[in-house]
Amino acid sequence: MDLVERQNDVVRVRFAPSPTGHLHVGGARTALYNYLYARKNSGVFVLRIEDTDAARSTRESYEGILRGLRWLGLEWDEGPDIDGPYGPYVQSARSVLYHSEADRLLREGKAYRCFCAAAELDAMRAAQEARGEAPKYDGRCRSLGETEIEERLAAGVPSVVRFAMPRDGETRFRDVVRGDFSFGNAELDDFVLIKSDGRPTYNYAVVVDDAHMRISHVIRGDDHISNTPRQVRLYDALGYRLPKFAHLPMILGADKTRLSKRHGATSVDAYRDLHYLSEAMVNYLALLGWSFDGKRELFSFKALIEAFSLKRVSSNPAVFDIAKMEWINAEHFKMLPPAEKLELVAEALEEEGLLPPAFEVDLSRPVDLKLVAGKEPLRIDAIDAAKKGFARELPRLALIIEALGNRLKLLRDVRELMGYFYTDDFARDETAVRNHLASKEAASRLEALARAYEDLQYFDRPSVEETLRALADRLGLQSGELIHPCRVALTGKTVSPDIFWVIVLLGKAKTVERLRAAAANAPIPPAAKEG
Repeated sequence: MDLVERQNDVVRVRFAPSPTGHLHVGGARTALYNYLYARKNSGVFVLRIEDTDAARSTRESYEGILRGLRWLGLEWDEGPDIDGPYGPYVQSARSVLYHSEADRLLREGKAYRCFCAAAELDAMRAAQEARGEAPKYDGRCRSLGETEIEERLAAGVPSVVRFAMPRDGETRFRDVVRGDFSFGNAELDDFVLIKSDGRPTYNYAVVVDDAHMRISHVIRGDDHISNTPRQVRLYDALGYRLPKFAHLPMILGADKTRLSKRHGATSVDAYRDLHYLSEAMVNYLALLGWSFDGKRELFSFKALIEAFSLKRVSSNPAVFDIAKMEWINAEHFKMLPPAEKLELVAEALEEEGLLPPAFEVDLSRPVDLKLVAGKEPLRIDAIDAAKKGFARELPRLALIIEALGNRLKLLRDVRELMGYFYTDDFARDETAVRNHLASKEAASRLEALARAYEDLQYFDRPSVEETLRALADRLGLQSGELIHPCRVALTGKTVSPDIFWVIVLLGKAKTVERLRAAAANAPIPPAAKEG
């Protein structure tokens, strides 16, 4: 097939990262938009690794990029690990093609050998800057004769291959997102195609690769706009059909500067390690520069594919708002099926060292697995966690998750919100302890509650609630005067899920133990001074 034709005009897009670091938010957003566009148009999503920067490219970064894309669900159709008709899909393995096309440009007079040394180029730029000119190569090797070129090559003088940029006229292209662009050719220098070490430059390799891989749409960040006129000239010189360009808006931090490490986590791996949901991450990334109707913000992966359009991509910079992403994550967490939610929480607890639990709770007596009316009870036998060694804990964990309700929004918060169910080493609010436990009355009331619970035969929710309220009546208290110190003693906090479910899920032994420990350790206020 001739390169000026596309494969039956099938949409073919690519994500082409350099394996020199983590998969960052910006790159992930670019990959996502390419993926969505391919799937929306029944096209092909290509992954190409641009590893021509040998000094900085690493196997670790390469594997990290693939891991991040897969975690997001962005599976590619062709790539370094998936055979396709236009491979190899790693630039370092395509050297023969780059040199072949460069030789063609040399033969056709569209490129030339440049023998300028680094010191000569530095002096050239310094002189241009002193004259107030924009530094660029002045083309001094462009007029070298064939004999002189052959003599220098034979003498082993290092050289690069430069593109012979037209000196007159304009280079124009249309961008799907930003509209028409025009650059004066006189402003564009004779850029390098092949470096002295034989490696291709980015602007050259990307054009050769995109053309030979039949890429129909180049969807990338707007930091590449300045590269595009040079690439357009190369497409023309090589006789390639020009793809459609779509440059995506920059992503900024909250301070409206380009998103970077100083704004916090910026890599996909970091958000995965913080237990964000991949579906939520995809949903939020999609909104960084694209909008469906300006109102709807929650999308499943399938809904994003159906709704996505390049026409709805904005040209304005997008601001990365971590609070917004956390809200989206919480909404997706709410919508998870109970079994999937249970597995994710169990994994997070295990990573926090809270599973297996430091203590077990006997829930052998019947308990209500339907805490919320009308909600289907969770089938524990559907969870494949026996190999993890804490299958016995899953029924209780399911109840804890149910009791927490919408309080659990981010999986990274499991220790803060659930730690007291699994270990005695949980955080205690000093103010809460001082306000609710630091009195003789609190100590005696907690001891009385411990005795009452110790005598209970059935430790279910109705029984524990009735016992506490009955004790409050006998002591002449409002129920809250007993509930508040009880909550702080058991959880270390003034806010928790339904306290009676907390008591049941902690179990009789642990509840009595903590109530007595709080009673024994309650600080005694100093006696009032006489006076």
